[in-house]
Amino acid sequence: MGKRRATLMTEVAIATKAPRLNRAARIWTMGVWFLPFGLFAVLFLFLPSIGLFVGSLTGGPHGLTLDNFGQLFQSQYLDAYKVSVELSAATAVIGAVVGVVLAWAMVGGGLPRFLRPFFLTFSGVASNFAGIPLAFAFTASLGPVGMVTLFLSHHLGLNLYQSGFSLFGFSGLVITYLYFQIPLMVLLMVPALDNMSRWGEAAMNLGASPWQFWWHIGLPILRLPLLGATLLLFGNSFGAYATAYALTSGMINLVPIVIGQELSGNVVFSPNLADALAVGMILIMITIFAIYLITNRNVVRWQR
Repeated sequence: MGKRRATLMTEVAIATKAPRLNRAARIWTMGVWFLPFGLFAVLFLFLPSIGLFVGSLTGGPHGLTLDNFGQLFQSQYLDAYKVSVELSAATAVIGAVVGVVLAWAMVGGGLPRFLRPFFLTFSGVASNFAGIPLAFAFTASLGPVGMVTLFLSHHLGLNLYQSGFSLFGFSGLVITYLYFQIPLMVLLMVPALDNMSRWGEAAMNLGASPWQFWWHIGLPILRLPLLGATLLLFGNSFGAYATAYALTSGMINLVPIVIGQELSGNVVFSPNLADALAVGMILIMITIFAIYLITNRNVVRWQR
């Protein structure tokens, strides 16, 4: 009787301990797989951000100082943030609208299946084509003596630069940025739109009009992917430096260009002020993504 009770207690202990061991094994496995990402985030995200924050608080005659952040409220730096936000918002919204239309044309517009890999590959290449090559390509096409500019002037009598357009100003940067913003939006939205054509066909078979399908089904489902992709486009444009600098020679007042000027020391050398400017950019992006998370939570609650 005693042996049977001891055996029973042993079996119960083993059965109780097994889930704990399985849970510990799962946690260990997850930790091993998470380790590379964690190291990457620490080395290239958290440590540089901490370094920027510490640098923005130093540089004064008495050690720690808030003077660098105080300078951000000067008109030239406030204007740089204003122009950067306006440029990023314009390219994000236009890129999102055009990119969604092109993605839907690719998924539900009857595009032959064998052409889809070609357009996706082109979108992947174009979304990463930026910097000096992109600036040179647009200068050769839409510059004062570019091919497109001369063609419009000679054959259609339309002089872009006499009409007020300038490739080296705000409107020119918007057009140039859209070259990589639109393909990026296509890449982001094609997976989200893949099932929409079948759902749309099912809704039509049940008597729904295209307007009813998009209003009651399509847009509620795509609301969060659209918002998230648009915010990603905003961040992609907000931090761009090489394209704007190569195209305008640093003559436009954008925060990344101002940071480069503060670090290069052509006029003044203020690395701590550059750190404060970068921290300001980080805070703007954190605010935007916090708004996205709040909206995401409210939408999920509404959908429940």
